Amino acid sequence: MILPIYTYGQPVLRKIAEDIDKDYPNLDNLISDMWETLASSEGIGLAAPQIGLAIRLVVIDLDLLKDDLPEYEGFKKVFINPHIVEYDKNKTDSSQEGCLSLPAIRENVVRPTRIRVKYQDKDFNEYDEWIEGYLARVMQHEFDHLDGTMFIDRLSPLRKQLIKSKLRSLLQGRFRTSYKVKPPRK
Repeated sequence: MILPIYTYGQPVLRKIAEDIDKDYPNLDNLISDMWETLASSEGIGLAAPQIGLAIRLVVIDLDLLKDDLPEYEGFKKVFINPHIVEYDKNKTDSSQEGCLSLPAIRENVVRPTRIRVKYQDKDFNEYDEWIEGYLARVMQHEFDHLDGTMFIDRLSPLRKQLIKSKLRSLLQGRFRTSYKVKPPRK
């Protein structure tokens, strides 16, 4: 089932998400719905808060980028209870980011190019690994959602000021998307 994506101004996007266990109700269906929602929105990542659930669950599909980044062909992964435990701040990169919860806003964001993450897969197997490159950027963006952070929070005060009218339009529901959304109440 395709779920609506919560947009900027929805309180759930600012909550700290909670870890879940294998007894979380209908987890397989939820993951399936998240994949379907992500595909219909043509995104590459979706965090549970973006569909209104303050739980630590993320799906990432980088296969869409295989023509430009062939190393991600077939990359489609579920991350349960992910946490970034370390940032390698020796090297950072600035790259443009967008977000399904912030339609029509794209800005350059500086992030470390290498991070250490702990997470569980869909079978609750545990992982502790260093991730680098584009996947590290996507993980940071999606895992930020689990901590109530959006990429616009990582912009300079000047850039935030320059997009203020776009954010106001989002809050007022004055925007269009090709996917289902749940904007904040006016």
